[in-house]
Amino acid sequence: MSFSLPELSDVPAERYAELAAYARALVDGETDRVANAANLSALVKATVPDLNWVGFYFFDGAELVVGPFQGLPACIRIPLDRGVCGAAARTRATQRVDDAHAVADHIACDGATNSELVVPLVRDGELIGVFDLDSERLARFTDDDQRGLEAVAAVFVESLGPGVR
Repeated sequence: MSFSLPELSDVPAERYAELAAYARALVDGETDRVANAANLSALVKATVPDLNWVGFYFFDGAELVVGPFQGLPACIRIPLDRGVCGAAARTRATQRVDDAHAVADHIACDGATNSELVVPLVRDGELIGVFDLDSERLARFTDDDQRGLEAVAAVFVESLGPGVR
């Protein structure tokens, strides 16, 4: 089976609705978290402009551990009390950072990253991990980006099979 990238609208809200629909179709019937995280990382990296890193970190019960991603090699483990990913996991709230260098405990896996958006992945109150997006552009992420990428993260969480965390 071969895949081609969807042609998405230039209107941000429409673009993200189309992206979420494509993401849903891409993971339809598949419950493996690694497979779905890999495909969704590739999809987002290929269709959302100005990203230098897109990927998933999974919670192992103590810390975040790198999962499938697109970009330069990444930090392998992130404690919940450090960095933007740790803050998203700890607070269960999306973190949108216009200037990553202004965050005192930012973990710079890629020194070229200037802004970051991290969406927590939570199901039934349990932390699964985070969906992390980085950009070399300062203030890259807008309200539309946040809502749209939260929708893609929700597609991932919904794709997981029963008991998968």
